[in-house]
Amino acid sequence: MGNYYNPDDLGKFANIGKGNKELWEKFSEWYGSVFADGALSGREKALIALAVAHAVQCPYCIDAYTNDSLNRGRSEEEMTEAVHVAAAIRGGASLVHGVQMRNIVEKLSM
Repeated sequence: MGNYYNPDDLGKFANIGKGNKELWEKFSEWYGSVFADGALSGREKALIALAVAHAVQCPYCIDAYTNDSLNRGRSEEEMTEAVHVAAAIRGGASLVHGVQMRNIVEKLSM
């Protein structure tokens, strides 16, 4: 059985610019600026991107930022911790919405 996501498609990412070159160039410039060294290093940003990639469940981003993190000298341990941070935030976000459920339960139980 095939996979919905094709890892080879990551290499075709820039092709999306063929539909609107101007918007692609603006996105590329902004994207490059985001990942340039600033208050945070590019190395730190790659690790953040890896965690976010897991939170938003983007397999292309996971591939890209796993490779980028490794190329920037990040260890497997650091990357695994970043994934756990993402998982904790996702889990916590689900649980905190339980407050909304409890509010309705309490309101209807009165």
